[in-house]
Amino acid sequence: MTLAMAGGVSVAAQTAASASTSAPAPVRAAADTCSYPYVCLFKNGTRIGQFQDVTSGFQNLPSRPSGPNLVVQNTRNDDVAYIRWSGGTVTCIPPKQSFTVSGGTLTGIRIDSRSTC
Repeated sequence: MTLAMAGGVSVAAQTAASASTSAPAPVRAAADTCSYPYVCLFKNGTRIGQFQDVTSGFQNLPSRPSGPNLVVQNTRNDDVAYIRWSGGTVTCIPPKQSFTVSGGTLTGIRIDSRSTC
């Protein structure tokens, strides 16, 4: 398991200018993306985790991320990714696909060498 706590989903850089004479607000840099061969989790545009290893069982997500504004991105070419919900339901994410979590809590992730769900 590889877990990273930095980066984020690709978003346009944002700028804000101050209407007063004070200095303009800082520019938010374009966020990192999820590169091959990872499955990444993004919350509000910030990467909160990334996983690389094919496993026979689920890897627990101690942070228990939840929607809205949660995206799971599978950059792998031939491997599916499964996410496990707090109620035990499992969702499969095909290779090179993303899944947006609009509600609910994730408790685990598993990368499988199958190429289809």
